Amino acid sequence: MTKKMLQFVDLKQETPEKRNTEKRKKDFDEIYSHYISEKAKEQSSRCSQCGIPFCQIHCPLSNNIPDWLKLTAEGRLKEAYELSQSTNNMPEVCGRICPQDRLCEGNCVIEQSGHGTVTIGSIEKYITDTAWEKGWVQPVTVKKELKQSIGIIGAGPAGIACAEELRKSGYQITIYDRYDRPGGLLIYGIPNFKLEKFVVERRTKILKQSGIKFVQNFEVGKDKTLFDLKKKHDAVLIATGVYKAREIDISGHNLENIFPAMEFLTASNRKGLGDKVELFDNGTLNAEGKNVVVIGGGDTAMDCVRTSIRQKAKSVKCLYRRDRENMPGSAREVGNAIEEGVEFVWLTSPKKFLGDTKVKEVEVNKMQLGKPDSSGRKRPEIQIGSEFKIPADLVIKSLGFDPENLPKLFNADELAVSKWGTIKIDLKTMQTNLEGVFAAGDIVRGASLVVWAIRDGRDAADQIEKYLQKKLNKNKSEVAA
Repeated sequence: MTKKMLQFVDLKQETPEKRNTEKRKKDFDEIYSHYISEKAKEQSSRCSQCGIPFCQIHCPLSNNIPDWLKLTAEGRLKEAYELSQSTNNMPEVCGRICPQDRLCEGNCVIEQSGHGTVTIGSIEKYITDTAWEKGWVQPVTVKKELKQSIGIIGAGPAGIACAEELRKSGYQITIYDRYDRPGGLLIYGIPNFKLEKFVVERRTKILKQSGIKFVQNFEVGKDKTLFDLKKKHDAVLIATGVYKAREIDISGHNLENIFPAMEFLTASNRKGLGDKVELFDNGTLNAEGKNVVVIGGGDTAMDCVRTSIRQKAKSVKCLYRRDRENMPGSAREVGNAIEEGVEFVWLTSPKKFLGDTKVKEVEVNKMQLGKPDSSGRKRPEIQIGSEFKIPADLVIKSLGFDPENLPKLFNADELAVSKWGTIKIDLKTMQTNLEGVFAAGDIVRGASLVVWAIRDGRDAADQIEKYLQKKLNKNKSEVAA
């Protein structure tokens, strides 16, 4: 093994420098600087090159992490990039927004031994950003164009990953999306300080240059039904994601200035992209000068509180019914939010919203943690008589997402869904109950991580190709007969 590796005993963990807190609160630029070449090599060399690579095992994409760390340590960056992108269609995105502390880095062997994890996410970001700068990222080269076509509904991570993999084989790909820009959640849901939009835009530009067609502002069920697309294409993939906000059914929930998280984040992101956003421009979805209360403890909630800080809110409070140790979101994001001035009100749950026509206060109950529930986390229980009030001019609900009623939206009542509204598929073939119609990503598994959506999109591509090959062979046999 090269002497360049196993340096964790002598070299301390060093993450890329974070921008000054006061400065970064004033804009939406990414908060982490880039590794310089020598630092990337140095931090990569801390990898212990485990016989059993737990980082890889706990990566949904099974990225060959130890191998591209070794290549980076040796200065073989182009090879590192080629290896990284062989299993991941968007390594530059995952390097920025994956909760590495819950996945690869959280399971790093040297992290468990107390030496501090290898900074896998930052190195992944460095490798891919360098690849873009050097011109190593190129459109897909198709050796042989095939006549069979696939229609993909949804231009988010699952749809994009599936499209690229199928295009490599020469299939004709069209992606249909209801938004005016491709990228889905990556464009409209995730703030710039985590993922600058040019990162997504340059990726989708490459895909267009690869011959993948994007049809924007297209609503299935309105512009064409699912069955129309099924007739037009040899196979269809549903990869819409889940966007329907979960409601909180308590007194006062119909008061004005109470909004779902995605509505708030989409308005902010659209404004950042230069769009005219009426509800932002008239101050309704602008947190400036307001007492903001965010309800929830996931990564979306962190996006909301940190966006509110940058919009110059008067105060930002995050209500979560459990304690910090039991939050579902990234511990790193919680730490960033605290640094930026967010106040976390742990062990609290909203009881009612108070106000005349607009919300003015949130009355909350104090909670205590009881016995673990089915998820393994301690169940929150109300402390009787513990109510208190928190001033609120803007309340943002970040309680998770549910699927929309796709059979109704798509004019496809025959499309089978689960009791949760997610699309039912054959777990082996990823095909729905409709012949030639597949589904992948959050619309199948429920709201999850971008990295899982990419994995599902890649798996769907494999299954769609098997289906199309079988269909082609069958047609040839029938013609021959």
